[in-house]
Amino acid sequence: MSQAQAAFLAPIVQLIESELAPQVQAIDQEGKYPADFMHKLGALGGFSAALPAEYGNNLGLAAQVAVTAAVAEQCGSTAFLVWCQSSCAWYLHNSDNAAVRDRYLKDVAHGRLLAGTGMSNTVKHLAGIEKIQLRARREGDTYVVNGSLPWVSNVGDGHLAIVAAAVEDEGYIMFAVPSTASGFQYRPCLEFSGLEGTQTLTLRFQNVVVPAEDVVAHPDQFTDYIRRIKPGFVLGQIGMGIGIVRACAAIARDSNASVGHVNVFLDVQESDLTAELAGIEQQITELAPVAQAGAADMLPILKARAAISELTLKAANSAVLHAGAKGYLMIHPAQRRLREAVFVAIVTPALKHLRKEIHALEAQGLETAAA
Repeated sequence: MSQAQAAFLAPIVQLIESELAPQVQAIDQEGKYPADFMHKLGALGGFSAALPAEYGNNLGLAAQVAVTAAVAEQCGSTAFLVWCQSSCAWYLHNSDNAAVRDRYLKDVAHGRLLAGTGMSNTVKHLAGIEKIQLRARREGDTYVVNGSLPWVSNVGDGHLAIVAAAVEDEGYIMFAVPSTASGFQYRPCLEFSGLEGTQTLTLRFQNVVVPAEDVVAHPDQFTDYIRRIKPGFVLGQIGMGIGIVRACAAIARDSNASVGHVNVFLDVQESDLTAELAGIEQQITELAPVAQAGAADMLPILKARAAISELTLKAANSAVLHAGAKGYLMIHPAQRRLREAVFVAIVTPALKHLRKEIHALEAQGLETAAA
């Protein structure tokens, strides 16, 4: 870690310890949404590390991953919110539409306007997994959107959502929609076993008019735009897993203080977790600058994202086993980490989605080599 990155992270870590740590139980068990923490984190640059100095800290994607990881060490749910917010800033920064950047980017980057990314359905659609849920038709310089989009996080009153829709006979658009837009509604989802504090809602669009200044990517820009943002979108999620693995390793270490003589017989030890994690963190250091430039090969990024999913599951299982019966108590963090780890493996792109894309890219590489 560079001196600049260490200096940047120091007040963020202090904020996490003073403001977030006391709320973790309420976030997890009561579904409390940590709005004040998010605003304060934004003021410290916690969502804008990868953005240029005009909007952020100009430290790069690796620094943004480090912020998400630091939050995840305390709370995986809130780390997911950090990824949502920083991803929206990433989307806006990479847009070719100056109007949408001028309208929203500074407020999103600095946490004054909280924002949710509803790109799960689109990413899965583009991978051939499911049908796209939102449809749009062009009317001059605007688009009219209809449809329903479930499971969008970090949205609600006073928030922004960034989503995509299929456009009749043209392809796709990506756009921002404020909570006050006419015809735009949202309602609660069914209760989740974890991540209830993420303000995850179902979005409904009934003839929602999207003006030109809210378009992030028009149909003729969409393919190149997705190619540009996807490396950072996927890489950024790895921070959630990194922080959870660190926390699980700490649970194993603390448990060993009293029952280490028994825990030594478990298959996965703290040293195994930290060694495997170090390898993934080294990959982040190498991949982040290329992803920052928007020219990264997706295969190693997808593999790193799959690796952190697998390691997070392994780490959380190990933490529960190290803690023993205590880890099964609702007040013990081990059971929460287990639920958070499963989320890392199922949030888009889920582990099965990642393996599908990895398989396709490797098959394509073999075909090219054979040609």
